[in-house]
Amino acid sequence: MNETRPRIAVLFDKFGPYHIARLAGAMPYADVFALEGAPHRRVYDWDASPVPAGMRHAAVAEAAGDESYPARIAARLDRLLGEWQPDAVAVPGWSNMIALAALRWASRRGVPAICMSETNAWDFTRRHGVERVKRAIVRHYGAGLCTSDSHAGYLSALGIPPNRIARGYNVVDNDYFAKSAGYWQAAGSLPAALAERLPPAAFNRYFLTSNRFIEKKNLVRLLAAYAAFREGRGDDPADWPLVLLGDGELRDTLLAERDRLGIGGHVHMPGFLQIDELPKYYGSAGAFLHASTIEQWGLVVNEAMASGLPVAVSDKCGCAEVLIDDGVTGFSFDPLDVPAMAGAMRSLALLERDGPMVAAARRRIADFGPDAFGRGLVEAARMARAGGARPSFLDRRLLDLSIARAAWRDGRRHGG
Repeated sequence: MNETRPRIAVLFDKFGPYHIARLAGAMPYADVFALEGAPHRRVYDWDASPVPAGMRHAAVAEAAGDESYPARIAARLDRLLGEWQPDAVAVPGWSNMIALAALRWASRRGVPAICMSETNAWDFTRRHGVERVKRAIVRHYGAGLCTSDSHAGYLSALGIPPNRIARGYNVVDNDYFAKSAGYWQAAGSLPAALAERLPPAAFNRYFLTSNRFIEKKNLVRLLAAYAAFREGRGDDPADWPLVLLGDGELRDTLLAERDRLGIGGHVHMPGFLQIDELPKYYGSAGAFLHASTIEQWGLVVNEAMASGLPVAVSDKCGCAEVLIDDGVTGFSFDPLDVPAMAGAMRSLALLERDGPMVAAARRRIADFGPDAFGRGLVEAARMARAGGARPSFLDRRLLDLSIARAAWRDGRRHGG
């Protein structure tokens, strides 16, 4: 392994803006082969995100349905990586079939593997049998790359020693959001979609949230908290309206709940936005809310803090542990406690957009840019090389079975 500039293959299931920022952050420190597991997946509606200029890249699954055929994926990985001969392979977690296949490829060829993870022990109810299989899979990894102590604690519980866990996984392009949001804040006007519905006085005086409209994002409860916040505030449409960016299966439910609560004149849903449109909202909003009941991290909070927005974040978001000192860098709340959420909104509405809390938040988020991912990735590669993974025969067999099960699951999803 070239200690000064290692060759690292980095796998993500589907490239989006967050992944491209990480890959760009790694370029100063390593020769990177960017592997996109399944470009056809549509979990998010991101536009195609080109990799940084000059970076080697390829898709692993070349067509929809390939992820149902482990032999096809194994052959593709062998063609791509066998020729390139990486010093290490960075893989996201332990459940996706293509990720598991990449882990097996690395293990069989003696290439150190890095487990990129943002999972906390408290994310879900843990079952003994599932955790046992997971530990068998994780024993194929030589090191981990995560962000928080909770992430690291869970990786350790699965078998990666603490001295082989690097930090820096959960990052966004801070400079992009700071500069772009700053431009729109200086412009002093609302985005066109809001200017049609709100008076100019709502500039820097509205709550913003950005999510998929799914159950765990807790948006029905967020609307209830906002209705409580509005009690006694009158009908001024510029008085801290709520803007929900995103889309998803609960859109009709949220519209109905908005109307039932009588807050239709103050709650606006412009839809899903691409990354180049987000700074218009970050620059013109007054504060940011993130209310999830379960969230491994919550990168939208990174975006908001980098953009200079005061934030209030659910204490069930992984990022709250690292980014939020309550009352200093932002506010935190219990996402099941509607009055507490409404109280956080009242606290945000009293803040100055460029006050001490925002300054403290900017200092905190400065440590979570793409450069941190690059340095952490190379450190994890060094750790994996030095430590070595030692899976048993049973561990290897359980990995094989997990790949077969994941392929079967993907096959059912595609109707195969």
